[in-house]
Amino acid sequence: MAASSILLITPGEPAGIGADLVALQAAEHWSADWVVVADPNLLRERATQLNLSLQIKLVTAATLAEPAANNEVKVLPVALRAPVTAGQLNPANAAYVLETLELATDLCLQKKAKGLVTGPVHKGVINEAGIPFTGHTEFLQHRCGSEQVVMLLATAELRVALVTTHLPLCEVAAAITPQRITQITRILHNELIRRFGYAQPRILVCGLNPHAGEGGHLGREEIDIIEPTLEKLCAEGINLIGPLPADTLFTEKILQQGDAVLAMYHDQGLPVLKHQGFGRAANITLGLPIIRTSVDHGTALELAGTGKADTGSLKTALDYATIFAS
Repeated sequence: MAASSILLITPGEPAGIGADLVALQAAEHWSADWVVVADPNLLRERATQLNLSLQIKLVTAATLAEPAANNEVKVLPVALRAPVTAGQLNPANAAYVLETLELATDLCLQKKAKGLVTGPVHKGVINEAGIPFTGHTEFLQHRCGSEQVVMLLATAELRVALVTTHLPLCEVAAAITPQRITQITRILHNELIRRFGYAQPRILVCGLNPHAGEGGHLGREEIDIIEPTLEKLCAEGINLIGPLPADTLFTEKILQQGDAVLAMYHDQGLPVLKHQGFGRAANITLGLPIIRTSVDHGTALELAGTGKADTGSLKTALDYATIFAS
């Protein structure tokens, strides 16, 4: 199989459920050619905890495309910095987590792999280790040298993209600028065509303020920033509906009018999507030169090593990455 069709998986925080998900997924049949970038001993130990048989084939950056037996998982080894106990964070392993991400991203940029599927990381413990880190999306944007990227979460029924991502709420309004809205909307429009196959995608746009500003009585961002920017984008041929009040946009009647929703901030759009499809959604980064999908959940430390982790979101992320890579 050609190296360009390979998907890389980074399990993320070693004390969390990422290693569990890989071990559980490996026990099932999967048609995609994937390589796990991780410490093989961590995967073996977690599989043993879960009473799973895990056969590992070690590969290098030069041998990613070598075939594996039906019962083997290909692993590109990266060594842990410290021993791991399931459920117990250790800042000493923050550098390990970032090394797996850096290696996997660089292999995709070098065209040795087609895409990257990421497991959950723990932002707090990485920052406790003295490494500034706000999330996968921002890390990949910097590593890939992309001017702007878009965080989109998707289930089979709903797609929600964000104008701002991991910002404190008090900083959101200042970040809603004509330039940012323009960049995000163009990327979303183009990727809905390229990745999702919509010939003329329809994008529903949330307002920032309650009731989309109520004609300026509840905030002027819609009048001064959002509406003029959307008018210019519509003149380019992008099909935009809004700004709409977010509290009524996420109703069945309105959602049927669009193919994706553009929310102004993280907790405006994602609670609705996760309520609708948590555990069945994938986090997709648009605007990168590589394919990147991810699970829609966190590290779930309390579930690590228990066998209770649900692989549904990982399957969705692998599904999307496989479709995009084909």
